[in-house]
Amino acid sequence: MKNIAYNYVLAAGVISWCAAQIIKTILHYIHTKTFSAERLLGAGGMPSSHSALVCSAAVAMFRQCGGGSPEFALMFIIAMVVMYDAMGVRRSAGLHAKEINKINRIFKIKGIETDDGSEDDGKKEKELKEYLGHTPLEVLGGVLLGILIAMIVPTKL
Repeated sequence: MKNIAYNYVLAAGVISWCAAQIIKTILHYIHTKTFSAERLLGAGGMPSSHSALVCSAAVAMFRQCGGGSPEFALMFIIAMVVMYDAMGVRRSAGLHAKEINKINRIFKIKGIETDDGSEDDGKKEKELKEYLGHTPLEVLGGVLLGILIAMIVPTKL
């Protein structure tokens, strides 16, 4: 029987993402006293699972290939883009969704109908997803978690 190949970079990244999602779910439960299964897979919140994943993979790549390798350089660049996007574009989109949801609630209270341009299919209007991006603190939480896990996960089995 052939041994299953062990990929340290992939293992560190996936474990970091899973840990961040579990921590996010627990923190959401502590804060709201309600369990939300969506938090296990959803974006946004503390810590950033995207940041944890890419930082863990970057640290793992550094440990495996060295700081001067093109593989580490590429992973570092990808990590920077992902974290910048999480704090910038995706966070802004979440803030916009929050404001649009407020406007729609006001319209509903005042009895003003909104038309989203689609044909009426009889479905209830859905609120826009507000958890999309991250605050700098949430990204930092993901970064620290990712670094920690990449240092704990063994480079070889």
